[in-house]
Amino acid sequence: CSASTNKPVLTLFTKKPCPLCDEAKEVLEPYKRRFILQEVDITLPENSTWYDKYKYDIPVFHLNGKFLMKHRVDIQKFEDQLRKLELQSE
Repeated sequence: CSASTNKPVLTLFTKKPCPLCDEAKEVLEPYKRRFILQEVDITLPENSTWYDKYKYDIPVFHLNGKFLMKHRVDIQKFEDQLRKLELQSE
C-alpha cells in the first residue's frame, strides 16, 4: 500500500520523564493512523542542538520537519496542517 509511505511525519521532541508529552500523545491517539510518530529524546548527546533549543519548551512538535506547536497539542492547528499535507500527497 503506497499510502503508508506518504504519511506525514510528526516529530515529538521529548525527554524522560515528560508528563506533558504523555498527555500530548494521548490527545493525538485518535489520529495515529494518519501520521508517523517519530520521537526525539533531546537528552541524548547526538540531539544536543535540539536540547539547547527546546529544553524549556517540550513537548515540541514538528510536522514534516516544520515547527508546528509546543507545550500542548493545538488539535485544530494539527488537524488543519495534517489535512493540508494529506491533500498535497493525493
